[in-house]
Amino acid sequence: MRILICLLFVQLFTVQTFAHEGGHGSPTKQWHFVNDTKTIQADFIQKDGDKVYLVDENHNILTYNFADFIAKDQQYILETSDWITYQNTLLETQNSSSVDYTQLYLILGLGLLVFAGFSYTSKTKNSRIAFSGFGIILLIMGCKNSTSTSSSKMAANSIPFLETIFGRFDKVNTRHDDTYFYIESNGIPDHEMMTGISNWQQQVPINHDYSGNNAWAIPLQPELAEHPLSTKNNFMKGAIAIAVNGIPIFNPLNNRGEDANAIGELDQWGGHCGRADDYHYHLPPTHLQAQVGADKPIAYALDGFPVYGETTEALDENLGRFTSDSTYQYHFVKTYPYFIAAMRGTVKINPQTQAPENEIMPQAKTRGVRPDLRPLRGAEIVDFSNPSPNQYSLTYTVDSLSHKINYGWDATNTYTFEFVNPDGTSETATYTRK
Repeated sequence: MRILICLLFVQLFTVQTFAHEGGHGSPTKQWHFVNDTKTIQADFIQKDGDKVYLVDENHNILTYNFADFIAKDQQYILETSDWITYQNTLLETQNSSSVDYTQLYLILGLGLLVFAGFSYTSKTKNSRIAFSGFGIILLIMGCKNSTSTSSSKMAANSIPFLETIFGRFDKVNTRHDDTYFYIESNGIPDHEMMTGISNWQQQVPINHDYSGNNAWAIPLQPELAEHPLSTKNNFMKGAIAIAVNGIPIFNPLNNRGEDANAIGELDQWGGHCGRADDYHYHLPPTHLQAQVGADKPIAYALDGFPVYGETTEALDENLGRFTSDSTYQYHFVKTYPYFIAAMRGTVKINPQTQAPENEIMPQAKTRGVRPDLRPLRGAEIVDFSNPSPNQYSLTYTVDSLSHKINYGWDATNTYTFEFVNPDGTSETATYTRK
């Protein structure tokens, strides 16, 4: 009968691998209630819907409504519950490999001792239930610890949700297969570009064909990396995320390892152009939040996890957090590293690249039409306009003198650049993309 009671206890409170913080001595947390001045000492067990389960120093199980607690304790409950969900997800999705028999036997032995000893020596019924349950939990842990984790799957990305988010932008097309969700665009955003750059490499935005086999790809099934890769020491080459408007987002550091934002390389929207005249962001485009909604992502990292704007929630060392529905998401912060301090999900690395200039695969490629230029010292971009389709005009100043570049392309992939000097004279160059 005692064993049956213990099993029923475990079944009731461990439907999803019973877990709680703290030890089995004195409870570690003091709880406060909205409509009561008294407090209690108890350890958190789990949150099940609106019910919250605690265990006190006498090993009694206490049940309260979530709304009974003050706001600070509610936040603690949510964060701890998220952590438990994450840990349970790790256990449930482990990949089988070698068995650590020493650890397994130790845990099994301890579990049997606790189960047998406390079940028959504890004086109260509540103590027998609590300690017997704890013994069975150790047995379960022993069995689960017979496998090791190389990576852990999270909740799969919802294709209809992805289609809705990226579908808000007319220039973006999407499709998918069994592995990836693909984003196609021409690399030109709908907003103004380049204005505000004070450290300029003389590149300007032109169209790029991010379609077909050269589309951006987001994994449909993200997996947690065993060892997240820091963006401080990796991914100086290529994009690490794709914005919901189809524009790639690069590492906040440029290819020289400098904070591109801090040294004036970025425009008012967090972007600039690379050597192939390819426009891309180095910061998450938070201005898109107004278009997608405050509760929607503004980008997706190439590991499959979404990127959101700012939050008041606590973030981990990767600038992300686990949510209550067993997912993970990154957030933007106002100081370096701004977002994705480390890639929390698993990614494939181009074997032909090495850190720090390694890149994530698959990676869409750019094709420039003219030689890349060197930085123009003292130049500041003061205006950028789009007077007609595929035609642009960029104005910059050097030593208070105004210069202009008028450029564009036609249906034959011919690109014409007119460089207008402060005195009104100009030179023209023509290029063809092959």
